[in-house]
Amino acid sequence: MSPVLFEAFPLNSALTLANRFVMAPLTRCMAGPGLVPTDTMADYYARRADAGLIISEATIIRADAQGYPNVPGIFSDEQIAGWKKVTAKVHANGGKIFMQLWHVGRVAHSHFSGLQPVAPSAVKHEGTLPRMRDLSYEMPKALTKEDIQQLVSDYVTAAKNAMAAGFDGVEIHGANGYLIDQFLHFDTNKRTDEYGETPENMSRFALEVVDAVTAAVGAERTALRITPGAYAHIEPDARDREVFDYFIEQLNQRELAYLHLGIFDDSMTFEHLGGRSSTYIRERYQGTFISVGGLTPETAAQGITENAFDLAAIGRPFIANPDFVNRVREQKPLVEYDASMLAELV
Repeated sequence: MSPVLFEAFPLNSALTLANRFVMAPLTRCMAGPGLVPTDTMADYYARRADAGLIISEATIIRADAQGYPNVPGIFSDEQIAGWKKVTAKVHANGGKIFMQLWHVGRVAHSHFSGLQPVAPSAVKHEGTLPRMRDLSYEMPKALTKEDIQQLVSDYVTAAKNAMAAGFDGVEIHGANGYLIDQFLHFDTNKRTDEYGETPENMSRFALEVVDAVTAAVGAERTALRITPGAYAHIEPDARDREVFDYFIEQLNQRELAYLHLGIFDDSMTFEHLGGRSSTYIRERYQGTFISVGGLTPETAAQGITENAFDLAAIGRPFIANPDFVNRVREQKPLVEYDASMLAELV
């Protein structure tokens, strides 16, 4: 296997990663009562600490952010205490871990919080909730300007809570059709105020969150995930290209720990992006770029060698192989992922 995968990578002046592998965020729905991380979760992450960087499963920033059962939160003292056990075990094993901060927007459900979902616009997502097929999505409440500013504040509080819990940084989840991503696509953003209609306005909320979190915890501890090509919870619109052209240009004027693609399969192409999402981002973004979406050790090594991306995020193989990095290094066969593995944390 190419030695490039196992080279240390200086993320910035504050953080150096032991190798080029990133454990992708994986929604496991295994939190305990009160959405508190469990000891079992701590063991699960600790066993994967030889990844250059672990990105935690998506973690909700407040009660109305929830759209999946038993996902962890980062808005209560009990949740912070639970996450401290996770970060302590990861660090004891020599690993580094960022928390992914999450609000699902219109794909939340009142079943979990008793609160109406919120979104850029009152546009309902059709279908039923994953893992809870008896529940249909609800009509979201369009956010007021005051609501938006409260959300920015809540992202900051969540980021501070993550740092208090011992994380090395935070990744703002701006991808996969969730709240921030809903502002960035015409299908879900029908606003006519300063948060809608134009690339500058549609990018405003995401940039406000990035700027506020950066100011709170530091640029070297702040990262972002984005989905330029709509494929999850959102219908694509050719006009989205203009939004992301502008948005990434603005990100280039800021410091981030990294920018992370959000996609399950990067072989997907998007006509309005001119091909793959990863290629689109790499051609525009000037900072550290994490690619994802079906990478294997071989394609990860090839992509890094060809400068297509800097770090390779691996998802399901990390579920199937807690010792993934060591197996790749020693050229041992990998256990194949199976959906039945989602039933327990190993």
